[in-house]
Amino acid sequence: MPKAKQAPPAGKRDNKRHARRPGRVERALRAVVLFALGMGLRLAGAAALALAAAVFFMYQALPNPEELRDGRSRGSVTMLDSRGEVFAWRGEQFGGEIGVGDVSPHLVHAILAAEDRRFYSHPGVDPRGLARAALANFRAGRVVQGGSTITQQVAKNVFLTNERSFERKLKEIPMALAMELKYDKDDIFAVYLNRVYLGAGAYGFEAAAQRYFGKSARFVDPSQAAMLAGLLKAPSRFSPTADIALAEARAEVVVRAMAEEGYLSPGEAAVALAEPARLSAAAAARAGGQFADWVMDAGPVYLTETTTEDVVIRTTFEPAAQRAAEAALAKVFSDSVRAGSKAQAAVVVMTPDGAVRAIVGGRDADAGQFNRATQARRQPGSVFKPIVYAAALETGLSPADVVVDAPLRIGAWSPENYGGGYAGPVTLDHALAHSINTVAVRLYERVGAARVERVARKLGLTTPIAPGPATALGASEVTLLEMTGAYAAFASGGFDGAPWGIRDLRVRGDETPLMAGPGQRRRVLAAPVAGYLTYMLADVVRTGTGRRAALLDRPLAGKTGTTQEARDAWFIGFSAQYVVGVWMGYDDNTPLTGVTGGGLPAEIWRETMARLHQGLPARPLPELRPAPREAVVAQAREPERTADEDETLIGGILSDVMRALGVN
Repeated sequence: MPKAKQAPPAGKRDNKRHARRPGRVERALRAVVLFALGMGLRLAGAAALALAAAVFFMYQALPNPEELRDGRSRGSVTMLDSRGEVFAWRGEQFGGEIGVGDVSPHLVHAILAAEDRRFYSHPGVDPRGLARAALANFRAGRVVQGGSTITQQVAKNVFLTNERSFERKLKEIPMALAMELKYDKDDIFAVYLNRVYLGAGAYGFEAAAQRYFGKSARFVDPSQAAMLAGLLKAPSRFSPTADIALAEARAEVVVRAMAEEGYLSPGEAAVALAEPARLSAAAAARAGGQFADWVMDAGPVYLTETTTEDVVIRTTFEPAAQRAAEAALAKVFSDSVRAGSKAQAAVVVMTPDGAVRAIVGGRDADAGQFNRATQARRQPGSVFKPIVYAAALETGLSPADVVVDAPLRIGAWSPENYGGGYAGPVTLDHALAHSINTVAVRLYERVGAARVERVARKLGLTTPIAPGPATALGASEVTLLEMTGAYAAFASGGFDGAPWGIRDLRVRGDETPLMAGPGQRRRVLAAPVAGYLTYMLADVVRTGTGRRAALLDRPLAGKTGTTQEARDAWFIGFSAQYVVGVWMGYDDNTPLTGVTGGGLPAEIWRETMARLHQGLPARPLPELRPAPREAVVAQAREPERTADEDETLIGGILSDVMRALGVN
């Protein structure tokens, strides 16, 4: 018989039968929890299905990875100097396609350590990295870390946008997963190596290595790799050409991360920290920035601005000439200009064939600012006078011919000489050497405005020529570049000196240039005219207003120029090897104080020429010395004068004639 069931001991309760039943509130809460769990599972399932559908859709649309490596919207321009060395870049640079096996292992390790340490183990999205970044951001109270993997960054850069939004972040995830399914890890990494922007117009690590270090990404060392990888955080901010100290600090963080991951031994890390990466000479000097800007403006728009091709331009640029001009300008401003002065200066260096060798567009020589050498139109003052003299020499006059320096009135206008006073009869040579205003105006009136303008155009001036005799004193506005080109025509014996800077331009990899330099030069002045002018301009430096520009070891020629109220001061001149133009003034046309063309501009010119000619032999100028001849007064078509002016002029003429006849 089955054993009878014993009753529970007295005082005890049957827990199962007598357990407290949950109340209505508890039952409701349990129901809500069960419902939420059920819905959560359903929603999770729906989300998983939606994610899978998105991944499948994106997977189908993904192209071959090789098609993704160069995604620039336009091409690049690489400029070579006169020696064939790269000195400037414009546009979107791309150094050529590279893969993981094509670059230095240090670069791969630096990128992984800086951006995605678990790249080769996660499926495209790294929950651990996201959690780590969220914790770091929470502790800092701001965004200090990103949790995006390299795959997500490629998805964003190639297929999505840089907009910071939750929607874009949601799109990143299925795209990253789809990429991981379709591409090998090395394919994804290769797209990253080629597509990422790294500052200074460089897209991809090959272009960046060449841009900053002058070498291929195949050969970068640990410190260079760390600096390149450091750019990924903020390319413009950490660019070494923008702030080398900030770039070095960021590279130090990357080096320590490489050491933590075991990519560098303690000794290798110590060396990389002690010897940070150094920029290439071209990147460090930042030379030729405004020269490069000018070349971009001078070149054909379809090749320098709108092309999707990579263009290489061989130029006339000389880095040594650029350094000489910049150093000369800096020295004179440091030694002779008061601290805090807002005065500006510009320098153009050419050779007598019109080839531009250097451009300094202002005291701050960085690219992108207003270029006073090529863009500013200023009154040239007396540096324009040689054009008037050239027109006069074309009519058959000689530097030995005589004209009278005396008071002159043309309508309501009466030109005055600097410092006042009149010298009476003087030779053309003496008048130009001492920059006598009345003689220049008399010559202008004699040869006529049309001839003067025609000569100016032949010499390369393209800006409008002001009407009236004040043109003889430099009333028309010109650029320093064009005015220096006019003097190149004198220096070359009368051949076209129009400024040029492009030797040839070609698409990268092509042997045939799409355009070449100026070709054969044309004669713009007769040889005797150019020779006479060179002789006269040499006398400006030997005995005239340009004496402060003289160098003891070689013959030089040039001309000073100072405009009304000293708003502009100029010196332009040449040796047998170089032509240099200097302008000085204020951007707002404030008058200079105590400055004339024969002062600080002549000093800047002399300092520039001294540096340019170091190690060069002295060569004679193409001067043509005039033969002695009887004193002849060059009669100009005189306007109406006062009786006093007539008396002075007649007295001067009589004195000159008596001197010519040997009568005391």
